[in-house]
Amino acid sequence: MPIVNAVLQHRSQQVEAGIARLSEFEVSAVAAGEISTRFSQTPLGGVYQFTGFLNKKSRNSKSLVFHIIDFRAVADSAPI
Repeated sequence: MPIVNAVLQHRSQQVEAGIARLSEFEVSAVAAGEISTRFSQTPLGGVYQFTGFLNKKSRNSKSLVFHIIDFRAVADSAPI
């Protein structure tokens, strides 16, 4: 089964208790099977919306990895 590993970068503005808050983080990700081919051919640096789930990196790990089920390109929004 083909597998592609990646690191996704997230940046958005969220509202918490009525106050705007910048949310920025990186998350390890993996695309397996048919989606991995499409994902590996996607240009770096684009803005995408991902669908998937979080799971432990391995059975005994406490680290999380995002499993990519699907994704699509989205228009880049205004800078935050």
